[in-house]
Amino acid sequence: MSLNSQTLTGSGQDCTRNGSSSSSSSRAPMENESMILKPSTPTRKPIPPKPENAITIAVSSQVLFNMEKEQQIYEQQGMEGYIKYQGEHETEPFSPGPAFSFVKALEAVNTQLRELYPDSEELFDVVLMTNNHADVGLRLINTINHHQLVIERFCMKYGNSPVGHLMAHHTNLYLSSDPGKVREALGEGIAAATMFTPEKMTEVSETQLRVAFDGDGVLFSDESERVFKAHGLDKYLEHEKAHENEPMNHGPLKGFLEALGKLQKKFDLNGQRMDCPIRTYLVTSRGAGSDGNRVLNTLRSWGLEIDEPVFLAGSPKGPMLEKIRPHIFFDDLMNHVKGAAEMGTVACHVPYGKANEI
Repeated sequence: MSLNSQTLTGSGQDCTRNGSSSSSSSRAPMENESMILKPSTPTRKPIPPKPENAITIAVSSQVLFNMEKEQQIYEQQGMEGYIKYQGEHETEPFSPGPAFSFVKALEAVNTQLRELYPDSEELFDVVLMTNNHADVGLRLINTINHHQLVIERFCMKYGNSPVGHLMAHHTNLYLSSDPGKVREALGEGIAAATMFTPEKMTEVSETQLRVAFDGDGVLFSDESERVFKAHGLDKYLEHEKAHENEPMNHGPLKGFLEALGKLQKKFDLNGQRMDCPIRTYLVTSRGAGSDGNRVLNTLRSWGLEIDEPVFLAGSPKGPMLEKIRPHIFFDDLMNHVKGAAEMGTVACHVPYGKANEI
């Protein structure tokens, strides 16, 4: 498994356009003549919602698509060779990257929301963020149309900080392969995570968006984690028992969980709670004693719900995530991110709290 966040080495071609395995997954990308694109001829797409009404997911082009080969060309031949290569291959689509199935699942949810609420703009809106030269833009647009992705907003920042664009788009979540940009976004109060590519991605649902969160350092602050690190398990358990009914402070991804819950309620109001296409999971190392009760009490105090809380009491997270098969998993500790990726889960690192201080 490669966990180099600057040069991802995943096999995005293992997934179909909506993330499931394909019988042709062993074929190298762009070897088949069907992978050669004609010039971009976009079909009619839904009108994107206004940023202030939408749940905006900003996604780096390097996690939405597999651009490993192009990154190697840039490193070996420099910018001039990179631009030349992209121009010569602008009609060849990039293969899917680790965020691809997540984005397709967002679109599946939007399809159902539009059927239930035709006039509502409370929808997911994906913004493609790229640090590429403008000459690469045409190939990215051709790839979006080839994969029939509903992406209308496109920011080419070419070496500049993404934060201004993220704030202008009212971004609810930013996914990138660049940990520096992720830290910068988190520093400005924007939910963000560094996405990694497992060597072989697990099949995921095409009709239900599944999002899995760690608790401490992700949904919640790392206050309890600090006690554990400084004083050990016994003092940590004493601390959690003493504060069992005291809500924890919020972590960097609480707002994203709120946004998901807001859309879930739209299905509740339509009598479709049991068939809701959004499902959330909490996969935490906490146990089901006082430390687990504090989690549930905190969520209740916030007016939020998790569909399936899982308390592992220190057991590895990878096997459980393999059974859940989420489109995306967030954790603040790299050992959990690595364990999840080894089992085929697309995992994201949230560099927040004392454990991630540089």
